[in-house]
Order: sequence, then C-alpha cells, then structure tokens
Amino acid sequence: MRAGCYTAIITPFTETSVDYDGLEQLVDFQIQNGITGILAVGTTGESPTLNWDEHNRVIGEIAENSKTKCACIAGTGSNNTAETLSATEHAAAAGVDAVLLVDPYYNGPSSMEIRKEYVAPVARRFPGITVIPYVIPGRTGAQLLPEDLAILAQNYENVRTVKEATGNLDNMRQTRKCCGGDYVILSGDDGMTFDMMTDPDIMGAGVISVISNIAPRAVTEMVNLINNGESSEAGKRFTALAPLFDLVTVKTTEKSPFGDVICRARNPLALKTLMNILGMPAGPCRRPLGKMTSNGVEKVLAAVRKTQADHPEILSPVADFFNVDIDKRINTPEYWKNLAYSSY
Repeated sequence: MRAGCYTAIITPFTETSVDYDGLEQLVDFQIQNGITGILAVGTTGESPTLNWDEHNRVIGEIAENSKTKCACIAGTGSNNTAETLSATEHAAAAGVDAVLLVDPYYNGPSSMEIRKEYVAPVARRFPGITVIPYVIPGRTGAQLLPEDLAILAQNYENVRTVKEATGNLDNMRQTRKCCGGDYVILSGDDGMTFDMMTDPDIMGAGVISVISNIAPRAVTEMVNLINNGESSEAGKRFTALAPLFDLVTVKTTEKSPFGDVICRARNPLALKTLMNILGMPAGPCRRPLGKMTSNGVEKVLAAVRKTQADHPEILSPVADFFNVDIDKRINTPEYWKNLAYSSY
C-alpha cells in the first residue's frame, strides 16, 4: 500500500439489516473528500456482528463503488485460518487491493504461530493481493511481533505493510529497525498518527483512520502535510482534530446502585452516536454494543461543539454533502434524545 489516509468505514444499519444505500453515500462522501482508500468491515464497521453473507456483500459493494477511485482494503481476519482464507478468496474475487488480517483473538497464538499458521498461508495463496497484518493487542490478547513481521516481509513480497495499533512507540521503532526503510507502517490509532509519522525512527506512512468517517478532508490534509515535510502546519491540523480523536474511546464515571463504576464506550459507539447527531447515515450499533450513557453523549457533544466553534472548516464537508445544519444539530436536544440509556 502507498502512503496516505485510509478510512476504516462504518457499516450503517437499519434496525434489522445493513443500510446499503447509506453505505454507498458514505463511500461517496469519503471519495469526494480525497481519501486514499477505504477499509471495509474492520472493527469500526462492526465486523464481529456481521454475518458472513453481509460481510461479503459489504466488501463487494465497497470494492465496486471505489473501483478506479481509491484503494479498497477488506477486513478478512478472524481467529480461524480456514475462515480467513475463505473470506480472502471472496474479497479477491470482488477485486479488492488488499486484505487486513487482525491478530487472532481469544485463542491467543504466539507471534510465531500467527506468522506461520495465519498470515503466511494467506500470503502464499493470494500473492497478487497486499496482506496487511493488524496488530492490536488491546483488542485481541495476541501480538505479531516486529521480528516476525520482518520474517514475513523477507519471505513474501505482498506482506510489506502493517497496521500498527499497539500504542507502543518503542514497538513501532523496533518494527522499523527490523523491517527496513521501505516497509509501510500505517497508524491504527488516530491520536498517535502525528507522533508516528514525525518520529524519524518510525517513519509512519499514514493512517487507517476512524475519525476520517466524519472528517475525511481534514485527516487527509494532515497526513499529506506530514508526507510533504510540512510538519509544523500538520501539527496545527492535528491539534484542531484532537477533540474528535479523543472520541475513539470515551470513558465516564457512572453511578450504579452499588457505587461508582467506570464505563468505556469503545469504537464505534461514540462515532456512530456523533454521526447520528450530525445527520449522517449510521444507524444503531449491533448488540452487544448498545448506547452511550448521558455523560458519554455530553462528552461527544462537547468535543464536536469545540471543533465546530474553533475550526468549522473540519465539519463543513458533512454539512455540504449531507445538506445539514451542523450548529442546529449539535445544539438541539431532539437530535440526541434517544441516543443514550435513560439510566445505568
């Protein structure tokens, strides 16, 4: 994959099914605002709750809608290599440019096993497709290590990119040291993208972004500025986007009948909440994800209000494409009255 900004696109739902018309709108919105590529059915797209028919259709729809316009990456990873091979076969037939393989979750293979029994079989069977390991131990409980990434890169020409979401800059530096200067390291964490791309010992090439669902033009501009050597100006863009980046995980303290508890609304819950407030096609999350708390929704509102007050240009593409009044929607309670639980 090349340097740039890739959107890990959400999957919009109705109450019972995928909203394919809404999905097409979201893809068009991303493309019109200069995104480098689109990731279909990642965690942001609620891949754990899509059945395989939906999973394959979403990939097919996005591959078709993005053809000749931007790259298409398909999330085909699982904790079952046979299942991953089957999903990758479908994605390849749909014409995707790359597949994303999240580290196998729950069953917890070692890094060596992930390399030998998971990534390598996919790379061998599909040599014409870029295979991108997705390293996110906080979600999976497993981790493909830099040393094994380097072995994969030596043995397979199509495994020379990683989506890095360890949150560990030293691990990223080790990846660069092991894998060499031409290896592509993409950020899997919006809030760390600037540091990853400007650190000379990491040399990140871009991001597979969550917040680009809402601000594709602004995130793309930030990435392009860094890649063009304009780090100072890019830093200003990062600061402007920071309130939105903080929404990838929203943590609040809630009062239960038995005392205070910490509630973490993890991606894509806050993102979908904000998209619904803004009038973008998003729909609800699928169970077991549900709604935010009222305190969580207030954090979302505070972030978007600050962004709109200080940098209205960030959300102007949403207003223009979806024909909505941003100020009205973020200041009128009717737009979020049903987006939070009524009690803990």
